[in-house]
Amino acid sequence: MKATIWHNPRCSKSRQTLAILEATPGVEVSVIEYLKSPPDRAELARLYARAGMAPRDGLRAGEPIAKELGLAGADRDAILDAMAAHPILIERPLVETDKGVRLGRPPEKVLEIL
Repeated sequence: MKATIWHNPRCSKSRQTLAILEATPGVEVSVIEYLKSPPDRAELARLYARAGMAPRDGLRAGEPIAKELGLAGADRDAILDAMAAHPILIERPLVETDKGVRLGRPPEKVLEIL
């Protein structure tokens, strides 16, 4: 099984999720450091749709840029635009397999799609 993780190596939850993926037999992991290679708006929309999540659920609302942009009351499109422009706003890690997409918070959530 192939698994793609949108990863931030500085994040403990992201590192824990990656460790779960790497420890699971038969899982071939592709790591994308999303701060270096961010997903575009369409990719973000696709990932959240596959996860059954609203983009707001994947927003790091506590980031200073989220407050500067006034995202607290923003709609779906404004949030996706902001995430595409400022990938630090993307909650991590996102993991995708053929079985779906999960936000690795807590990291064990990824077990649902393995």
